[in-house]
Amino acid sequence: MNLIILSDRISKFLMILAAVWAFALTFLILADIIGRGVFAVPINGTAELVTASIVIIVFLQAGYAIRSRSMLHADFLVIHLPPVLQRFLLAFGYLLGALFFLMIITGGWEESIRSFTEGEYEGEGAIRVPSWPARWTVIIGSGLAMINYLVMAYLDIFKPELLDGEIDPEKP
Repeated sequence: MNLIILSDRISKFLMILAAVWAFALTFLILADIIGRGVFAVPINGTAELVTASIVIIVFLQAGYAIRSRSMLHADFLVIHLPPVLQRFLLAFGYLLGALFFLMIITGGWEESIRSFTEGEYEGEGAIRVPSWPARWTVIIGSGLAMINYLVMAYLDIFKPELLDGEIDPEKP
């Protein structure tokens, strides 16, 4: 199986997982609000779970956002340049994006390992949420984002034909 197709399938799956997670989180938040307002019985740990979940959701969706060209980018200057130069500037930007996510990986690697081995937790009181899932999601999501930026650079430079199963970033 082609690396591009594999990356696309993983990106789609993680995006769907993040969407389902966000949808489920809304019910937790709603139940906490109703519990506080109507019954004066909040759901303990909601704030800690939501805080950790936001980081996880963002990094689960990053790879798909990059691959579908949904990441924020300013092309107001680039669109006035010749197409060949546009492709190379986009590829350069993608390489910078890959470098950015590589720095996140190298900067967070040791903390992620330590968080898992030492059993690091967030929050005090009724519930303590383990830190390692969010830290490892940042590492894994950054790895996929880096791969997808490299894929985008490759596609913009060499313009190969799309294979079956690939995300077509030109189609909405």
